[in-house]
Amino acid sequence: MFQINDNLALVQTVDFFTPIVDEPEIYGQIAAVNSLNDIYAMGGTPISALSIVCYPQKGDFDVLGEILLGGQKALNRENVVVLGGHSIDDQEMKFGYAVTGIIDPKKIVKNSGAKAGDVLILTKPIGTGVISTAVKFNKTNEKVKNESVKTMTTSVREASKIMQAVEANGCTDITGFGLLGHAYELAKASNVTLRIESTKVPLLPDIIELIKEKMLTRGDKNNRVYVGETVKFSENVSKEMQSALFDPQTAGGLLISLGADKADYFTKRIKESKVIGSVKDYEGIFIDVK
Repeated sequence: MFQINDNLALVQTVDFFTPIVDEPEIYGQIAAVNSLNDIYAMGGTPISALSIVCYPQKGDFDVLGEILLGGQKALNRENVVVLGGHSIDDQEMKFGYAVTGIIDPKKIVKNSGAKAGDVLILTKPIGTGVISTAVKFNKTNEKVKNESVKTMTTSVREASKIMQAVEANGCTDITGFGLLGHAYELAKASNVTLRIESTKVPLLPDIIELIKEKMLTRGDKNNRVYVGETVKFSENVSKEMQSALFDPQTAGGLLISLGADKADYFTKRIKESKVIGSVKDYEGIFIDVK
């Protein structure tokens, strides 16, 4: 954050990645939505972006044009202006944005503000990493793929607005570290224990079945290492469900910590959102999964 005056600050973020879908325009849209997540997670308003393009010099530039178009369309929907960007020759395609946003420094929603007594709300279902892997190996169908794409191309702008309106205590977006990795960061920064009810966590279609077929990314192992021994699972939480909770997400939802009396207002306005747990005083572990 760079504070300009008492009522205005700049917030910035950058994110880019390799394709996770075959359709160039959809890839561009997902990259744009993903790049805005950090700004929205703070309660900020994105205003401008710079594109980041890594693309082979001998590649098909019509494909690149479709990627850029997809990103432009997604940013237009958010009233974000693309001011320019930079490209380099790279045999492995990558795309994303550096985004600038504005925020009232007195109203920033931090990932260190979760309080005992709060409830935890997740604004999108999880499972995009599993489904992306299944698509690569032709292990799933178009309906499941389309549900994943719909999730990844859906903005969290409205969720961010409502989060600000109800004065949420803490928030983090769910991306590469998976639900539990980012929940761990929220819990550690806030010095609390998050109790997550696994049966209440919304999942994309067929996730458990696909995990049984070993449709996992490297993130499953890496994210387990990242949280270490700070997570405790009850015996009734299956290995497949554990993997779902560790699954790395692209353009995932927001994990929001807010007062229990505000949860009903929030979930009625953000239809896909679900209450998935609660915040406790620190109990010697950061996450307790039931």
